[in-house]
Amino acid sequence: MKVLLIIPAYNEAENIEKTVKDVTTNTDYDYVVINDCSKDNTKEICEKNKFNMLSLPVNFGLTSAIQVGMKYAYQNNYDIAIQFDGDGQHQAKYLKQLVKEIEKNNADVVIGSRFVTEKKPKSMRMFGSNLLSFAIFLVTGKKIKDPTSGMRAYNKKAIEAFVKNASLTPEPDTIVYMLKKKMKIKEVQVKMKEREFGESYLKPIKAMEYMINMFFSIIFIRAITRKN
Repeated sequence: MKVLLIIPAYNEAENIEKTVKDVTTNTDYDYVVINDCSKDNTKEICEKNKFNMLSLPVNFGLTSAIQVGMKYAYQNNYDIAIQFDGDGQHQAKYLKQLVKEIEKNNADVVIGSRFVTEKKPKSMRMFGSNLLSFAIFLVTGKKIKDPTSGMRAYNKKAIEAFVKNASLTPEPDTIVYMLKKKMKIKEVQVKMKEREFGESYLKPIKAMEYMINMFFSIIFIRAITRKN
């Protein structure tokens, strides 16, 4: 199967080289870095290392970066596309587990989950994660233990859904959309590292806003998705 890693990157100059090296060392999968008009020298580092890169002219945000990557995967006839963050928190050694679940036809979407066998720590962020898990269960009857994980593998059916529906995002509400469309979603246990360099865009207040927005999107928007 042809596998593509979509690596969104915004101001990841300190992380992107190590991230791509992790991918190329631990897998034989293709990759594309989606440089989301970084203000630092992410683009220059990618060019210097001759990384496969698409560079956006404007900072459109994570959703647009992933959608561009999905269109690239679709146009180049990839069987599987995997979202893999450019901040160094994801570990490429787990990618084959995600691919294997799709190859065995066990799932249309596979989430690299931190909480299949591990318990969630007690924190405000994990409270938000639990709230989203509850909302997903409420509208789909499916338990998703790590709805905010950014490591996800999609088969051709799911890739095509992204290409044909511009409203889909790499966020928890899209999980609901795909479940309502009768796609099979599975989680496999992975571990993620702490960010070494740079800062997450999700500060405490933004993180709270994010969880609230996702909750309402799941309950009031994605919940009414038609099955066909």
